Amino acid sequence: MKHDGLSVLESRVAADLARTAHPRAPWLKPVMAPDGTRAHDVIIVGGGQSGLATAFGLLRSRVDNILVLDKAPAGREGPWRSYARMHTLRSPKDFTGPDLDIPSLTYQSWHEAKFGSESWDELALIPKGHWADYLDWFRHVTGIPVRNEAEVVDIAPVDGLLAATVRSGGAETVLHARKIVLATGQESMGDWSLPAPIAALPACRRAHCAEDIDFAALAGKRVAVIGAGASAFDNAATALEAGAAAVHLLCRRAEIQVVQPYRWLTFRGFLRHLGDLDDAWRWRFMSAVMGLREGFPQATYDRCSVHEAFRLHLGAPVQSAVDGPGGVELATPAGSVAVDFVICASGIEIDLSARPELSRFASNIASWADRYTPPEVERDDRLGRFPYLGDDYALCERVPGATSWISDIHLFSIASTMSFGASGSSINAMTTAVPRLVSGLTRGLFRADVEKLWEEFQAYDVPQAVVRFPPPACGGEG
Repeated sequence: MKHDGLSVLESRVAADLARTAHPRAPWLKPVMAPDGTRAHDVIIVGGGQSGLATAFGLLRSRVDNILVLDKAPAGREGPWRSYARMHTLRSPKDFTGPDLDIPSLTYQSWHEAKFGSESWDELALIPKGHWADYLDWFRHVTGIPVRNEAEVVDIAPVDGLLAATVRSGGAETVLHARKIVLATGQESMGDWSLPAPIAALPACRRAHCAEDIDFAALAGKRVAVIGAGASAFDNAATALEAGAAAVHLLCRRAEIQVVQPYRWLTFRGFLRHLGDLDDAWRWRFMSAVMGLREGFPQATYDRCSVHEAFRLHLGAPVQSAVDGPGGVELATPAGSVAVDFVICASGIEIDLSARPELSRFASNIASWADRYTPPEVERDDRLGRFPYLGDDYALCERVPGATSWISDIHLFSIASTMSFGASGSSINAMTTAVPRLVSGLTRGLFRADVEKLWEEFQAYDVPQAVVRFPPPACGGEG
């Protein structure tokens, strides 16, 4: 039986959405695909928080003929029930997100309805499992259409539309859309990276932090974690809590990152308008922010430091890794470390050609290096490989005219960061980033239909009043 508080909240959500639905008029006309079916106006690839928020924004704009696709089973979208190994979200609990400023749809409203207002008052940070449950509820109560276990493996042009090849249950089908949004999170830029010395180890000796890891099997073992960001500490803590005999966290820098730059930039001006700045200012800000890496909160560090088996090594990039009978010998400038298993929390390698949905045209996606040359002091070859996006998050061409159709593919993920700052991968940016994306999508759909809409306007002949001649008398004779 559904919790009474949630039942009341869902009634309130329905009322709020009804009261704020203006304008209600549908405005998009059906577009037929080559196979005789109706093409979707927008397909969103990725059913995590960013994909759901985008879908909700489109529904609010009366773009109803949409579909969200996610390769994971229902409930496993995004990282929250898979490789996210923190106990709580790192964002403050009062940050709003997918609700898009509808109060009854906020996490706080859901939490209070489910657990009570006292629980909310006592809450420090949102447990990740609760956030995942909230997203499931959000998807249900807003009626977002999602198809799970459906992986997009190719996008191609056909008759003015985009044809998305979808793999599901071993079979492939083609869906057509006028526009596609790639809300594919951390994976959007390429593939999870492993430093060459670690990649050369046997698979039984190493894993990336985004993989399924049998932490129970690490009980009593020596473990190394490569990296010093929040995810590295999360994985180190998980290994320690599983009973690892020793966990060595290897940080290549001389100091760990304790400043969280995303806290500073969480104000409306920056979140809303960084994308309006010229390339020099966008590069200056984002190269500085991303050069700092993402900091971790006190609780994340404390999860590790309370264990005597935890060792933090600074200035210790891995120079070589040799597997032998006694385990893996990791050589660093700070000395050698012998372990039984290595976990890499070393981020994503930017290689758009590694993404199956982008591989057909990856070579013609413009990068920041194609469009902007920073001052030498700000140069960063890795950041230069980020895709350079249009003001509507659309992919841009490296060679104009070679793949003009990619302007109908919009990238809303971690790969959007250099163009827009915190956007498609951050809860704190949703209330500004999603409306900008939705506005860009509806602008493109409107412009494409403008001739049809002009004809419809000219044919519009619905009267508002009935006028009779002669007018009726105002009254009798006195």
